[in-house]
Amino acid sequence: MSFFSLLLRRGIGMVLVILGVSMITFFISHVVPADPVAAALGDHAREDQIAAFRAEYGLDKPVVEQYVIYIDNLLHGNLGVSIRTRRPVIDDLRDFFPATLELSLAALLVSIFIGVPTGVWSSLFRNRLPDNVVRVFALIGGSLPIFWLGLIVISIFYYQLGWLPLGGRIGDFVRPPQTITGLYVVDSLLTGNMPALVSSLRHLILPAFTLGYFSTAVISRMTRSSMLEVLNQDYIRTARAKGLHERLVVLRHGLRNAMLPTVTVIGVTFGSLLSGAVLTETVFSWPGLGLYATASAISLDFPAVMGVTLLAALVYTLVNLIVDLSYHWFDPRIQNG
Repeated sequence: MSFFSLLLRRGIGMVLVILGVSMITFFISHVVPADPVAAALGDHAREDQIAAFRAEYGLDKPVVEQYVIYIDNLLHGNLGVSIRTRRPVIDDLRDFFPATLELSLAALLVSIFIGVPTGVWSSLFRNRLPDNVVRVFALIGGSLPIFWLGLIVISIFYYQLGWLPLGGRIGDFVRPPQTITGLYVVDSLLTGNMPALVSSLRHLILPAFTLGYFSTAVISRMTRSSMLEVLNQDYIRTARAKGLHERLVVLRHGLRNAMLPTVTVIGVTFGSLLSGAVLTETVFSWPGLGLYATASAISLDFPAVMGVTLLAALVYTLVNLIVDLSYHWFDPRIQNG
């Protein structure tokens, strides 16, 4: 399949996924036995206030008509108005999503830069001490709840050692960088704001490690498994017989061919990082999409909940598209398949 054919098919698939997610989320929000009007106005609201509120948010129309209006607004970039904040949902997402994206990307980098090397190292020392150490490390990472690990690292690195800050994205007495991308680390680099860069990196370390540890374990195990399979192939034995340096054999001939399953896991992992960010943001008081979604769900703010769900689905499908396209680089045979 050619590159452009794959891109076209995945683009159509993305549209269908977003449409399906919007339909499921919309109708689930309307069959939940809860009244957002009561949550927004309270139990002592007058009948005229309730009627005005329902008319303002279109809740007085049939469900099917509400969905048609929602899709029409969605096609025009309108995700509705938040019942809780009384702001356009798209503005809320624009404010909160960069923090979650920065945390998820940092956690993904932690997972990749620790998980892939430890997986390769483990495969080269199969059933020996380094392999056992990595497997125990991965087992622990796959078993620890995120909120418990977050509390442990806070206790050690903030309360006991005092090395790293407790929560938030930046220090209280540090001026945030000028907003360009919304990612504090990137914006600090682009604007040359070194105090903000140092502070944002220090605030990012603990939540990124906490969120990324589970994914690190998954990536490490998958890399180890793929490398063990590849290192037993005939072309690896041939490369070694020809006298190639072991590093060249492992990295160029082994790791590149073992990366396809690992890249797939990395793509799936990114989706789990977005969902796991809810707990991490709560523990570390990280002002991101997780806290916004939690507050919206508690207050029955259905437009905000649907906006968060659609955004998560869009990001997830985009990541999977990038993963599919990366196959063409790791395995050129796919381009001619």
